[in-house]
Amino acid sequence: MKGDVILLQEKHTIAGRAIVESIRDQIISSSSRFIITVAGESGSGKSETALAISNELANIGIKSIILGQDDYFFLPPKLNSAKRKADPDWLGPHMEVNFEALEQNLMDALENKAFLTKPLIDYNANSVESQTISLDNIQVLIAEGTYTSLLKHVNTKIFISRDWKKTLEDRRKRNRGNEVNDPFTEQILATEHKIIAGHKQLADFVINDDFDVSKVR
Repeated sequence: MKGDVILLQEKHTIAGRAIVESIRDQIISSSSRFIITVAGESGSGKSETALAISNELANIGIKSIILGQDDYFFLPPKLNSAKRKADPDWLGPHMEVNFEALEQNLMDALENKAFLTKPLIDYNANSVESQTISLDNIQVLIAEGTYTSLLKHVNTKIFISRDWKKTLEDRRKRNRGNEVNDPFTEQILATEHKIIAGHKQLADFVINDDFDVSKVR
């Protein structure tokens, strides 16, 4: 998403390196492009972890791209927030997120397409654009976002277990609008917490509050 703030820290790099070291051989031996998802609550470090993984892959000569779930919302941020307030049911992966488009982009990659066309949200302009990305020499796609554990055709799923209460300081640093001081946003985050509570069980790797990585299957 254009205008988003990614605050890469050493803890993200260490976690990304541990994951890449663990799945390196799987990626190299894969007969098709390799799909990784990074899921968790708002401010948990999904974007940073995805970037750390991408950087570590680059260090060993593996080219990757990151698909952020934020780009796949049907509505840009301000309109989506207004819709949430007007419609209590407008929340979750199959209401406000165009999951079909994200799934199709992953399928495009797995079907060896040369490029993919995806939505691109501009946070500051509050608009939705279109973006075409070359898949030339791309071996890995990393899809990051709250609900990405639900995506199909994924080789490795990562879940960050930090909840919205523990991510307060990170969300404050990100300073996305006035979300930290907005009671409605906190209510939304509490609901999202309930929605994805069971997604941890879908993960191959879990990252805890201290950003330690555990391989769970």
